[in-house]
Amino acid sequence: MKTILKIKGMHCASCKALIEDVCKDVPGVENCSVDLSTEKAILTHKTSADVTKAKKEIEALGRYKAIL
Repeated sequence: MKTILKIKGMHCASCKALIEDVCKDVPGVENCSVDLSTEKAILTHKTSADVTKAKKEIEALGRYKAIL
């Protein structure tokens, strides 16, 4: 499955890498690809993955707002 999150607050390649790493640590998430120009994160995940957990983990970083 794929889920797209809109991410506010990203500015650079470090932001991109940080968000990708955080999302990949969520159980069931197989891949995360972030596009800075569109402010989107595309999560590839198993059906059982809790994508709301990925959203919460992104927002827990304190710099970003994630929208499902």
